[in-house]
Amino acid sequence: MICGRKTDEPPIARAALARLLALALSFSVLSLCCQRAALNHVAQRPRRIISLSPSITEILYGIGAFDRVVAVSDYCQYPPEVERLPRVGGWSNPNVERIASLQPDLVIVTEAQAPFVRDRLEGLGIKTLAVPGQTLEDAFTAMRLIGEATGNHAEAERLIAQTRAALEEISQRARGLNRPRVLCIVDRVPGTLRDLYAATEGSFLCDLIKIAGGEPVAPPAGIGYGRISKEAVVALDPDVIIDMVQGAQGRFAEDPVAVWKAELPQLKAVREERVHPIRDPSVLHPSQFVGATARLFAEIIHPEVFKASAAPDARS
Repeated sequence: MICGRKTDEPPIARAALARLLALALSFSVLSLCCQRAALNHVAQRPRRIISLSPSITEILYGIGAFDRVVAVSDYCQYPPEVERLPRVGGWSNPNVERIASLQPDLVIVTEAQAPFVRDRLEGLGIKTLAVPGQTLEDAFTAMRLIGEATGNHAEAERLIAQTRAALEEISQRARGLNRPRVLCIVDRVPGTLRDLYAATEGSFLCDLIKIAGGEPVAPPAGIGYGRISKEAVVALDPDVIIDMVQGAQGRFAEDPVAVWKAELPQLKAVREERVHPIRDPSVLHPSQFVGATARLFAEIIHPEVFKASAAPDARS
């Protein structure tokens, strides 16, 4: 997606833009200061931690703090040990009473979740930490903040270094290769191509596609994810489609490739059999597993280079 900018704005428009940029910069600085201030109020090594996001739970495991996790969200699946932990609700509707009954000394949420739950928790005297989770750099910021909040700073820095090294290795190998146009679908109605949502510019998934040697294509939208019509998909006509929809299981399970063939057989990616479903939910999480996700994307986008030397799954 290529975004242009006019160069002949009137002075009033330029002044307004300058004010908006200044405001955005001030907000960024304030947000960082608030994050640091929040850390000052968190115990050095909290003993009872609750995670309200799968990516947060994965990071806690990666930095060696999972042994202090006493509950997780309904959607946390990794590590396997989460199965023995209490569940405290969904993404936007956690059970605050249940959380309070577990007497946590730290509850970690994403910044996107914070408006739904943070004030209610802190009103009960429960300390919270909100971490970003939109871009690839947000994943590293989250690792660092969680490491500082849990007293596992050194472990977090090691995890960051390992993850960056994995991404750099993939980026180096993909450098100079042709860049197929990739559409990454993150949600739709299972069994159909209704209500399609795609990863858009600025999301960590689009960042990973670029690292893996692809060129993400998506509808114009805000940073993150945006709705896209079937007609827009036809207009984009991507070379590769990555379908990450976590569909129904068992007898209701679908064949994603068959769905695309049935509804949009004219697409280049469909004709050339380059529709690739991914059903591992961790690919949707901005955690230390972004390296494994980038590797998976590289194998899909450039199988001639990456399939021959498949790396072990970092999630196992």
